[in-house]
Amino acid sequence: MSISQSDLRSPGRRAIRRVLQLIIRSAFRFLTRLEIVGAENIPENGPLLVVANHFHFADPIALIRAFPKPLEFVGGAQMPFAPRIVRALPKLWGYHAVHRGTGARDALRGAEDVLNAGGTVGIFPEGGSWATVLRPARPGTAFLAVRTGARILPVGIDGLVDLFPALFRGRRARVRVCIGETFGPFEASGRGRERRVQLDEIGETIMKRIALFIPPERQGYYSTDARVRAAAKGTEVYPWARRRDEQES
Repeated sequence: MSISQSDLRSPGRRAIRRVLQLIIRSAFRFLTRLEIVGAENIPENGPLLVVANHFHFADPIALIRAFPKPLEFVGGAQMPFAPRIVRALPKLWGYHAVHRGTGARDALRGAEDVLNAGGTVGIFPEGGSWATVLRPARPGTAFLAVRTGARILPVGIDGLVDLFPALFRGRRARVRVCIGETFGPFEASGRGRERRVQLDEIGETIMKRIALFIPPERQGYYSTDARVRAAAKGTEVYPWARRRDEQES
């Protein structure tokens, strides 16, 4: 569900998040062998836009575990790749929901308000977890970065795709969250096509920075290995693009 600024500050929401943080911390302790690298790179103050790769439905949970302060998130209203039992967690946490295929104006506006107030927002530039290699960014992340002038903190998440296979074998998955140094801010000028080209270039810069913090075989479109880039062909197709086209026609 989308959350308002008043809801973010409510005692009830803060209490729910504290409980969820305790549950998440315990879950990672018992179900994974977690390594967090670069926690010292997390700034004490915002505005801050946290960007990460998105290969698994539990990636937002990994960010919640790795960060000392609660994050606000931009994410899909539907979670087709998550088991039904865990779909309630994002709703309990509260986030700025994107109804995929219909645009993301309201969700981005809510996230922009958080950043303009000096807050921290987590977002997955790829726009979904339909593949396990890095894909080009959707324009929303660059749009937020330009509109708010927020610094950007790149994060690489690795190992969650092995979570359930490892548990079925009676082992804990090795999960690594690697936090880089902040970069930005970014600016863009012009309108229409000219501005979109600039946003796409900013998106490329963001994805290349994320690629530095994930294994080479997962870097997809941003790998230095031509074979890895070739194998990633097709994963860039946005599954919800056709829905938007149909609604706009």
